Amino acid sequence: MTDKYRRDGTPYPEGDSGLFEWAQDLEHREYQIVRQESLPNGYWVSTVWLGLDHSFGSGPPLIFETMVRNTAVGEWEDFQERYSTENEAIIGHMNAVAEYSKKA
Repeated sequence: MTDKYRRDGTPYPEGDSGLFEWAQDLEHREYQIVRQESLPNGYWVSTVWLGLDHSFGSGPPLIFETMVRNTAVGEWEDFQERYSTENEAIIGHMNAVAEYSKKA
């Protein structure tokens, strides 16, 4: 069973060929970034493709993640959401932007 998935959710091949393809994709930052934006109030919302399944065998593969950084204090917020599909990740990103846009 694979633990590495492309952005479209399909698994990489098993063995060295899949590992090599996955590593090549990780080298391309533009492939990893789904959305990132700085909010006027100093929060930075980042949603990325992880490539590795973070479900740890419980449910569908979680291969995308949204996190929020408070750039004013230089610390990550206690916010982390993971998703199975790119569409879910985009919606989750938009929800995080809406939530953190309301903060002072």
